[in-house]
Amino acid sequence: MTQPSLPEWAQGLRMARPVMGSGVLYRDGSDRLVLVKPSYKEGWDLPGGIVEPGESPHQAVCREVVEELGTALPVGRLLVVDWAPDDVVGDKLLWVFDGGVLADAQLAALRVDGEELLDAAAHPAADLEALCPPRLARRIRTAMAALDAVDGVYAELGAPFDAPGR
Repeated sequence: MTQPSLPEWAQGLRMARPVMGSGVLYRDGSDRLVLVKPSYKEGWDLPGGIVEPGESPHQAVCREVVEELGTALPVGRLLVVDWAPDDVVGDKLLWVFDGGVLADAQLAALRVDGEELLDAAAHPAADLEALCPPRLARRIRTAMAALDAVDGVYAELGAPFDAPGR
């Protein structure tokens, strides 16, 4: 599906048209984080992917979980929306949802395709900085902190954003 053309009144405006991505934070019974190892980039990542046109961020991550991990798993409330500009694709909005704690049987059922993803495994949170790019490690830590919050968190560059003057 191609992007719809802008209405006439908007054609002269400069406005962001961000790429969106959605991920989910799953944990195991030992508070380790379920991460995936993509074949197409360095480091580990959260399960998830790019939001397709006409798809909500929640729908996208539910679809990606089935595609990437081979099974439908719960995807709950929003934890973080992170603004993450990129030199290649421009502005990005990255959504992280709470997937909860997976049972041993759910973890055992995870299957990666061996092409797009090479592995899925539970890792201690203490290892995030060694496993993930810095911005992603910050985003995951922000999501972990939001687990105990009532509302989701707005972040910039992976870190919680506190508006000046608040």
